[in-house]
Amino acid sequence: MKNTVVTFQEAKQKGEKLSMLTAYDYSTAKLIDEAGVNAILVGDSLGMVVLGYEDTLSVTMEDMIHHSAAVARGIKDTLLITDMPFMSYQTSVYDAVVNAGRLVKEGRAQAVKLEGGKEVCPQIRAIVNASIPVCAHLGLTPQSVNAFGGFKVQGKGEAAAQKLLDEARAVEEAGAFALVLECVPKALAEKITETVHIPTIGIGAGAGCDGQVLVYQDMLAMYANMKPKFVKQFAQVGEEMRNAFAAYRKEVADGTFPGEEHTFKMDESILDRLY
Repeated sequence: MKNTVVTFQEAKQKGEKLSMLTAYDYSTAKLIDEAGVNAILVGDSLGMVVLGYEDTLSVTMEDMIHHSAAVARGIKDTLLITDMPFMSYQTSVYDAVVNAGRLVKEGRAQAVKLEGGKEVCPQIRAIVNASIPVCAHLGLTPQSVNAFGGFKVQGKGEAAAQKLLDEARAVEEAGAFALVLECVPKALAEKITETVHIPTIGIGAGAGCDGQVLVYQDMLAMYANMKPKFVKQFAQVGEEMRNAFAAYRKEVADGTFPGEEHTFKMDESILDRLY
């Protein structure tokens, strides 16, 4: 069944859990779609896991459009949500609507995601009024990493927890169809999930959310030196890839690849007539 913002709302009402993974290319998106995952997030995390940046702040609209369009070509039933990169929506409501429109028109996104609470509600409202669904994002918002002083759990104290709850109500009222909660204490995420009427998608926010999202490179253990606490590694794909690359290098060096079964034949008598 095709996943849409409507089926997301229906899942919340029915108590059905929603699954979401990141993807940044056609091949990976096709596999995720075939696995029946509900949504793909073309995250600005591509800055770190695809482009090799230290954070997400250098990602551009052109980066997001390029990767979103590639993912769109690989999916049939999965809902495609694309991140609005840093400074593509913070500058003005006008810029937010224009850039959200570009992600839909050029990147073929079916919804956009942006970070922040009350301060971005005018942008959320305007984008929704332009008939573009918006997924909100609260808690640890990576585009604010410098303001937070690093990647830290958000909402632990009473004032901080109340602020997050208020922000969740605000983004829902502004028209967001879903809400990502990142690195939020489990109990607070449950409270927010019970309070709002839109689906919550957790990442490091416990099982009480309406759904979960992970960066696919994290859940496939593609980085030997990186395993956030909230990540479960569902396969050791990184190790398998390294072993395969090493085996390929060895067989090339040994001259055992390619073998006869990998080559094409011809009438070799022709070679005698070549000059």
